[in-house]
Amino acid sequence: MKKVKGRPNPIDGKVTVVVGGASGIGKGIALNFALNNAYVAVLDIARDAGEKLVSEINKSFGKERAKFIYCDVSVEETIKDAFREVVHVFSGIDVLIYSVGIVKAGSVKDYSLEDFELVTKINYTGYFLCVKYAASIMAEQHRRDPSRIMDIIQINSKSGLQGSERNFAYSGSKFGGIGLTQSFALELWKDGIKVNAVCPGNVFDSPLWSDAKNGLFVQYLKAGKVPGAKTVEDVRRYYESKVPMGRGCTVEDILCTVYYLIEQKYETGQAILVAGGQIMR
Repeated sequence: MKKVKGRPNPIDGKVTVVVGGASGIGKGIALNFALNNAYVAVLDIARDAGEKLVSEINKSFGKERAKFIYCDVSVEETIKDAFREVVHVFSGIDVLIYSVGIVKAGSVKDYSLEDFELVTKINYTGYFLCVKYAASIMAEQHRRDPSRIMDIIQINSKSGLQGSERNFAYSGSKFGGIGLTQSFALELWKDGIKVNAVCPGNVFDSPLWSDAKNGLFVQYLKAGKVPGAKTVEDVRRYYESKVPMGRGCTVEDILCTVYYLIEQKYETGQAILVAGGQIMR
């Protein structure tokens, strides 16, 4: 993770809310934002991991730099309470990053409604609810200061732009997230809010892919998604071979796009692909 150099820092002193900030991509974003002098509210269901991260940030960058706030994106009341706490601690919000996602792969022929509804609730409905509460706060800030421009960014997926075999619940929720992003953007610009999505390719080193119990490598191996694969490493090599640049997406790749979206002043309603050429549009 690097500091912003050679140009104005677009998040210097800004209050950023990273939903899903305790691990994976969200953790990487929270750490880098703190490094670049942002105040960071880490919202997550994983209390121990979130509090450990916040302790590390405050030890490194100042005791008031970050705050962990419990938030279960499947429960509206905890979201409402979390955003109320953000305002109490930091007095406002400049940037919202929604970096929450779960995957349950499987064939449509025997996929359970329970799993489908869970994936939809976390990846799609949770995004709506977080935007609902953040946008109300941001709109009031813009009303008081019309020069204040704020950002909402969903960490989406390349699977929000192209279907994914035996991963339809995840892909469908991500397609829906882009629809929400575009619709929010149309409504919220008058409140000084830009709304965009980043669509990473496969982040192979994240828990989403590499978790030894529930990661996608394991799920895809069990689901038979990769013909002939006998091990997790077989699955990984198969997916690496599909990327023209020969590697997975990294948090640093994603951060480049996140910073662009915050820094620029004339982009909203976009879904920006960061996939090493695996998908070309």
